[in-house]
Amino acid sequence: MFKNQSKTIKDRPDGLIVLKVGTREWKALVETKVGNNTLDAEQIERYRALAKENGVDCVITISNQFATTPTAHPVEEVRKSRSKIPVYHWSWMHVVTTAELLISNEQVEDKDQLLLLNELRRFLNHESAGIQGFLRMPKEWGDLNKLVSSGGVIPARSPEAQIVVDAWHQETRDLSLILSRLVETSVSEKLSRKHINDPAQRKKDELLMLREHHQLQCTLDVPDTAAPIEVTADLKRRCVDVGMTIRAPEDKKSTKARLNWLLRQIKVDNMDGLYIRLLWPGASEPTQHLVSELREDIDICQEGKDHLVTHGFHVFLSKRLGGRFTQQANFISDLEEVVPLFYGEVGANLSVWKKAAPRIKHDKPTAEDVSLDAIAEDAEDFEG
Repeated sequence: MFKNQSKTIKDRPDGLIVLKVGTREWKALVETKVGNNTLDAEQIERYRALAKENGVDCVITISNQFATTPTAHPVEEVRKSRSKIPVYHWSWMHVVTTAELLISNEQVEDKDQLLLLNELRRFLNHESAGIQGFLRMPKEWGDLNKLVSSGGVIPARSPEAQIVVDAWHQETRDLSLILSRLVETSVSEKLSRKHINDPAQRKKDELLMLREHHQLQCTLDVPDTAAPIEVTADLKRRCVDVGMTIRAPEDKKSTKARLNWLLRQIKVDNMDGLYIRLLWPGASEPTQHLVSELREDIDICQEGKDHLVTHGFHVFLSKRLGGRFTQQANFISDLEEVVPLFYGEVGANLSVWKKAAPRIKHDKPTAEDVSLDAIAEDAEDFEG
């Protein structure tokens, strides 16, 4: 298979992909792991060398480990390698989700390809395939929670914090795939360009957020929704907040009118922990109230803000998990329950306010009314 090989290697890639388009050819080595088996950085480096010697463009890895983007490899040593051969990574759950979306959205026209894709879907979903989502936080999760609960300070170079942030990245990617399958369209994590291009900087910034605010955060982008979904896991409060921020309608002049516009979009009644945070202009602090309280007495929205008009809202579901928050598996299962619950019951029903289209004035309905002669006549009659 490989004509150029500087030395004998004890392991071999699981596959080779060759894509030909006209006279051009693109090749990739493929390495896969299933179950609890994880990717080995040294093995991948050997495959990089093999690829370079044989004119192969890249290495693709697939495992139960998750990556936010294909270039943000879950193995740190692979990311830091100086090799010029790129390594791209997808999780098995990403492969499963892609197959599910292609089939459910009827995007495969060729019947033979559709049959093969469905067989792949059946195989990957069988328990013997060893494919699984992100199931539990690492043991360091409990240690970090104990430190925060006792009022301790997370050290700047805390290895526990780094392991927890890495695990959080795995979970948020899995969460986006879960939502993708639920809504039958691709849901992605919303990252700044800086964080997309520099995963190390992303990790550094999120470690700082964890140290200073005791929070883990992510933003999920669901196509055609009013706003991205903002998810926060708060270690100090032991709760998960899931919400969306939308602009208030500018054609409504009072806070109550703007708030009523929002309340009409929230179809659920008496959902425990569902809040609206009102955003005020200038340096005025936000205020928040339970949706159930606002339905009973909307006037409370103006308390202490009589002279102001809100310019936006953050609608969010806050779930206190108590002791379950600190538990490796229960934290994940609760998070994966709360996020779809908020989106399905609240987020999917929210709409963006749009300024109304300009209308033709009743006193000037025709082209003749805005002709040069008509404008000249208006100018003559103008009184300032």
